Amino acid sequence: MTMPQHLALSARGVRMEFRNRTGNESSGQTLVALEDVDLDVPDGAFVSLLGPSGCGKSTFLKIVNGLIRQTAGEIQLHRVAKGREDAMVFQDAALFPWYSVTDNVAYGLVCAGVPRKEARKRAQPYIELVGLTGFEDRYPYQLSGGMQQRANLARALAVDAAILLMDEPFAALDAQTRELMQAELLRIWNAARKTVLFVTHQIDEAVFLSDRVVVMARRPGRIIADITIELPRPRALEVKRTQRFVEYEDQIWRLIAGDVRNAATENADG
Repeated sequence: MTMPQHLALSARGVRMEFRNRTGNESSGQTLVALEDVDLDVPDGAFVSLLGPSGCGKSTFLKIVNGLIRQTAGEIQLHRVAKGREDAMVFQDAALFPWYSVTDNVAYGLVCAGVPRKEARKRAQPYIELVGLTGFEDRYPYQLSGGMQQRANLARALAVDAAILLMDEPFAALDAQTRELMQAELLRIWNAARKTVLFVTHQIDEAVFLSDRVVVMARRPGRIIADITIELPRPRALEVKRTQRFVEYEDQIWRLIAGDVRNAATENADG
């Protein structure tokens, strides 16, 4: 597959099967998690994957990241001259408790062979970008949940990845902190201009953050809608109270609710 230079990610016909192992291997059943997923993500875009639990959103992200290998289909990432093609930001900040903020942010650079002193120096602009200036020498236990995720994001940005893969990074935060982190993420994204593929269960979060919201159906996961969010940028949290925002929420909710109702009907008929 040849990918146009303006795309950061292109997926074609991606399918993922998991075999349920039993004592008798030949009797194991196959679970189809993803089926025929096609997706293009342009350079610099913010695209969210949204859908019911078990629809394969996180599975797709792991395939893009290389953590698991798809059963069929092809994924292509834009190649960059230096740094990684992608970096993952998980729900759990997963900071090393024995490292300071600076050393946590520099960790990916050190793993890539950058001398520790140079890595720490290169980490500083990203610490400033995520608003952790003055906390460079603090340890994770000294940070709030939101601050830990800021450090997690800075670590991903520091390796200069072409695309950030974010798997429900704010799910563990309280509602108020989550909203503030959404606004902070948009500020950071606007400054860094990285491509973002973002997984969430929250409709309002997806609409607020994204250029496009890709809606996935129940298992086997497949794309049932790709909605362009035509809300002006930069966006403040107040946009969530506008009529256009609510219309997007309603449109996406109807898609997901309809899919869930169809599943319930099929199960009842079965």
